[in-house]
Order: sequence, then C-alpha cells, then structure tokens
Amino acid sequence: MTAACLVECTVAKTGYHRADRVADQIRMEVADILMRKIKDPRVQAVTVTDVKLTSDLRIARVFVTTMGTKDEERNVFVGLEQASGFVRGELGRRLSLRYLPEIVFAKDVSGPRGDRVLQLLEELHVDTEAEGGSSEEKTSS
Repeated sequence: MTAACLVECTVAKTGYHRADRVADQIRMEVADILMRKIKDPRVQAVTVTDVKLTSDLRIARVFVTTMGTKDEERNVFVGLEQASGFVRGELGRRLSLRYLPEIVFAKDVSGPRGDRVLQLLEELHVDTEAEGGSSEEKTSS
C-alpha cells in the first residue's frame, strides 16, 4: 500500500462511524419487523424514517411517521411501546451485537418542518416577484 492510499482510506472511514452503520441496519430491520411480524392493527400504518444510535450502541431512538389524526397517532405510539420488547427480541435474532440496544420510538417531525420551510421559501419567492421581478432578471437587464 502506498502512503496516499493509507491517508485516503483512513479519512474515508472516519466520516462514517460504526454507530451509523449499525443504526442503518437497525432501521431496515425494524421496518421489516413492523411490516411483516407485528400483528397489532394500530402499528400497521407506520414508516420508519431514521434511527439515531448512541455512540456506545446502548439506546436506539427509532423515528417513525404515521398517517392519521392525533388520536390515531397516540394509539400508534401506545402500540409501538407495547411492541418494543418484541421488536428488540427480533433484532437480537437478526443482528449479532454484543449488546442489543434499548428501542425507543419517537415521532419524526422533520417532514412537517421541511414542508413549512418549503412553504416559507415559496412565499419569499412570490414576494420577490411581486416587488418587481427576481434578482436574476434585475442582473440580466
């Protein structure tokens, strides 16, 4: 191996930690477990969006989105809390980790937040056009 390869390989590996790789695997497995194994009807309309894992791999915060009203969402999280032990057991059978992380389900709020940001940007764009055109038009004139 050359010295350049050693530097590049080391740099490439430092950007992606083991916790990130394990979290990604947990996300795929939890999504599969919720889709195929859980029989609770409250948990059927759930999408796993992300997993944040502590650096010691002891706690996995699983972010999920649901479709429905606030009451239905509340029921989904009650069902997820009751199913967390089963999900953890299934993960134990599927993954080979020394310590199986505790599973904590949380609501993913990034979707509505992203929609709000897009709405604000669009309003800003409309306001800019109403004031006399976009900045691109002014620079090209």
